Amino acid sequence: MKERTVLINNQDGLHARAAALFVQVANKFSCNVYLEFDGKRVDGKSIIGVMSLGAFAGEEIKIITNGVDEDKALEELTSLVTEDIKDLI
Repeated sequence: MKERTVLINNQDGLHARAAALFVQVANKFSCNVYLEFDGKRVDGKSIIGVMSLGAFAGEEIKIITNGVDEDKALEELTSLVTEDIKDLI
């Protein structure tokens, strides 16, 4: 299991399009992906879960990966969250 705390740089946080993009990337991997924010843990492959966190720009979330490709998943998802996602959409 790997985990990393990251700062959300997307101006809209992890809502709507940004959450959808996160879930899309997370689902490329076979490992489990979780997000933790404000004492709540959700499935990072679930759009409802990610959006339910209510995480905004400037807040820190923890990305947790567990499985065969956990290292690669953690790197890609970290990059996604720390970049301004609107530039990627």
